[in-house]
Amino acid sequence: MDSTKTGSNETTARAPAPKLEGVKTGKPRGFAAMDRSRVSEIARKGGIAAHQQGTAHEFTPQEAKLAGQKGGRVMTEKKRASKST
Repeated sequence: MDSTKTGSNETTARAPAPKLEGVKTGKPRGFAAMDRSRVSEIARKGGIAAHQQGTAHEFTPQEAKLAGQKGGRVMTEKKRASKST
């Protein structure tokens, strides 16, 4: 096989760009770039479609109760942690 052959499907491997925490780079993309009402409309349509397909999750009263209790515990722990420092 000729090693000087061009046009192969080989790709050059690149190192990933370093992540800069808390630094905004470039313009917003996707939903972040859209108007809030447009994002809401898309989400609403997705919810309707999921219910029509039967794939949407519907919380039972027991699941909702447990979720509320879990959220309450987390917030209480956060408040305690912030007071102790």
